[in-house]
Amino acid sequence: MQQDIPHLTGDIETIAELRELYRAAEARAARLRLLSTSGRELLQAEADSIDPILKKSADRLAQFLGSRSANMTRDNATPGFPIILPGCGVAVHSTLLVAGFSSLADIGDPEDREACQTLLDMMGAAIDRAEREGALARLLTALKDRELRLERLVDRIFSAQEDERRRVAYELHDGVAQSATALVRVLERGGDRTNADSEVGGPARAIEIARGLVAELRGVIGGLRPTVLDDLGFIAALHALGDALEQDGYRVSRGVDEDFGRLPSYVETALYRVAQEAISNIRKHAGGPCDVLIEARSGIGYAGPLLRITDHGRGAACDRPESGAVSEGHQIGIAGMTERMTIIGGSLDWRAGTHGGVTVEARLPGEQR
Repeated sequence: MQQDIPHLTGDIETIAELRELYRAAEARAARLRLLSTSGRELLQAEADSIDPILKKSADRLAQFLGSRSANMTRDNATPGFPIILPGCGVAVHSTLLVAGFSSLADIGDPEDREACQTLLDMMGAAIDRAEREGALARLLTALKDRELRLERLVDRIFSAQEDERRRVAYELHDGVAQSATALVRVLERGGDRTNADSEVGGPARAIEIARGLVAELRGVIGGLRPTVLDDLGFIAALHALGDALEQDGYRVSRGVDEDFGRLPSYVETALYRVAQEAISNIRKHAGGPCDVLIEARSGIGYAGPLLRITDHGRGAACDRPESGAVSEGHQIGIAGMTERMTIIGGSLDWRAGTHGGVTVEARLPGEQR
């Protein structure tokens, strides 16, 4: 009997070792299942499906550690397992909360701890990829929308060019050409002394017609491109628009910052065209002379330089873009002003007053200054 004891002791040690090896093999298999299953799902995750896949991976990790479920939070001050995106150093994107664990150090088995850290890294990589894909998709959508707006703008530009040429042709034909013809007739009769002092052929009449001709030419030229815009800048051109409105009987108030300064040429042109269109709409839709406020702020206290033109006329009381009741003329004018501001990186807001009148507000980003 005594000779059998060493044999039994050796068998017992062998069985214990086998059980230990079996438990170790099961633990490794569990880690492998955790990483392979979650890794496969995270690899297939997209921007619109990442959240439920992250939740499943978190619950799977919690079950691996003996807990029922887990939650993710963006409150990085809460104790838990930090999820860090690749390339972000130690900046924590979110935290995984598992009951009974305040940090990875609470996981006793080093291999379990390493497996959990690997899964957290995989979750961070999936989040990073999904956010990048989502940002790219939003960028592509914005680019497509911008291309569509540019196409529409090009069409409107061509139409506007033709309309402008037609307008200039009419003004030259109906105004300048007739005044020039009248001046020629007066000059032709200038040699006839019998008509020298008459209303038709006198020098006074010739001077009057010549002055009117010069005024008409300046009006046509100013409509195409006001020289004051190039020479003195947007603020001077804006005052000129206000002066012309006052000459038509409108009561114009002005609020212009003295430090507005000059802007890039293309920006000043866009702002001027917006102001020109807004004032043109006042003449068309306000129902006659009314109170008008013209403001130009330098950007102090605003997102950027701001232009605001408000009238208190009778027009557009019910013309609201969101209601679909805006007249066709207003629609084209609003669209044109909006697109001009969009092209230069700005924005435009058009609002109809409750009791009539319209406010047109154009803003530029702060970096334009």
